[in-house]
Amino acid sequence: MRIHVHRTGGFAAIDRRAEIDTAGREDSGEWQSLTERAVAAAHTEPPIGVPDGFSYQITVDGRTVYCSDPRLTDDQRTLITKVMKEGA
Repeated sequence: MRIHVHRTGGFAAIDRRAEIDTAGREDSGEWQSLTERAVAAAHTEPPIGVPDGFSYQITVDGRTVYCSDPRLTDDQRTLITKVMKEGA
């Protein structure tokens, strides 16, 4: 599974992108479960965010969903954090 996160917004309005491919990883099942929960709670269109808040575009194997601060679910926040930390 290929997961791409694109973060926009924030005070400085700096875009940040990261991607991870879970194929062949020992923890791929955990990634898949987390990703399914995070994507299920996301929107198909970009939601209205708050001033200086971050907006996220999450693409999983070609399917794109959207979410934004401060209304991220715990699963969305965890997924975004993991991809931004471990992804390239």
